[in-house]
Amino acid sequence: MGTEGSRTQQRGSSWISRWDPEDEEFWEREGARVARRNLVFSILSEHIGFSVWTLWSVMVLFMGPEYGIDPAGKFFLVSMATLVGAVVRVPYTFAVARFGGRNWTVVAASMLLLPTVAAFVVMEPGTSYSTFMVCALLTGVGGGNFASSMTNINSFFPLRKKGWALGLNAGGGNIGVPVIQLMALAVIGASGGPRLLLGIYIPLVVVSAVCAALFMDNIAAVKNDTGAAREALRDPHTWIMSLLYVGTFGSFIGYSFAFGLVLQTQFGRTPLEAAQITFLGPLLGSLIRPVGGRLADRFGGARITLWNFVGMAAATGVVVLASVRESLALFTGAFVVLFVLTGLGNGSTYKMIPGIFHAKAVRAGLAGEEAARYGRRLSGASMGLIGAVGALGGLGINLAFRQSFQTAGTGTGAFVAFLLCYAVCFAVTWAVYLRRPAAPAARTEPTPGSEPQRVYAEV
Repeated sequence: MGTEGSRTQQRGSSWISRWDPEDEEFWEREGARVARRNLVFSILSEHIGFSVWTLWSVMVLFMGPEYGIDPAGKFFLVSMATLVGAVVRVPYTFAVARFGGRNWTVVAASMLLLPTVAAFVVMEPGTSYSTFMVCALLTGVGGGNFASSMTNINSFFPLRKKGWALGLNAGGGNIGVPVIQLMALAVIGASGGPRLLLGIYIPLVVVSAVCAALFMDNIAAVKNDTGAAREALRDPHTWIMSLLYVGTFGSFIGYSFAFGLVLQTQFGRTPLEAAQITFLGPLLGSLIRPVGGRLADRFGGARITLWNFVGMAAATGVVVLASVRESLALFTGAFVVLFVLTGLGNGSTYKMIPGIFHAKAVRAGLAGEEAARYGRRLSGASMGLIGAVGALGGLGINLAFRQSFQTAGTGTGAFVAFLLCYAVCFAVTWAVYLRRPAAPAARTEPTPGSEPQRVYAEV
């Protein structure tokens, strides 16, 4: 019986009772079509979620002296949105198995109405800073959409397709950042004010929720596995990959929130001048994320990630030089290159996650569907944790900028700290996933879930 025929109506929604993407005949006959359809509408929902999450990176550009908020206060506002977006990723990950991927996407998309409507109501001079803070905190729910969306799409695609599929899903979501920044540029240019921008996004939130309800599916076999969650928490690879994701995605989301503020604060750009540049880095970083996944599928995620950190460190070095020399052109060019590399690294690191757990299963003696099942089980449980910790990197970046500007009036000190972080990520990637063992005996692996193991090109 085909997938479409394998649906059963439960709790008023569409459930797929049989799903086996590793079966190539099943995949070619019917699985690919269903997976692609769910991917399209998952991207739409995640895209709107990212736009709402990064809403205050746009709003602070509108907030002139009449709002009475200094640059440090603005950095703190966007930091709080980042914080909530990171924290809610953990429950969002497990919500997919608890309620169904399609069902939770509808709920998560609908929840975006809360921060957008709240911002629409209060966005005017004279509103207290604490009110703005509450509104910024509410936008964090948009950050949770990423975790549930990635966990859901991970279940739809076979291992050989995950890099590209997860890259498309995440890249399509990430591109919500530059899209809302471009929309802000149009609004500023038209002197329409922030309420016009919010008035555009409120109906888009409704559209994404309705599309998820009409065109997405739940996979009945996807269940919360508390044993897998505990095993993922104990597995060192979960935390190692969290560190690497801090370096890639944490940089992407942190810079996305901060870029416009840095241009305004350090280089004296007006809101319109900052908005003309701010969107470019997030746009290119989002577009290249699927390429990072594709390269990881072909050459191995660890190799791509390793050299990507080399590039990120080099670009950051140029940013430091430009910051010291106060060269806007060099600063902007190097920062855009850094954005591109964060997007490439986002794709390669996320591809590593299912590959690592599948490789561990194979090296422990599992094979075929048993190894694939173990890989899906552990990677699904770990993705939300890794995504949450990675997003906290964005919080760290904005707090680092806040401190740097408060103490020195420039972002140079923060960029030096980021460069050191990329050096650590490079060393960890090489030591854990690429360094060859000194002796053959070192290749003997224990059962999955114990101490870190070196897994090579397959991840």
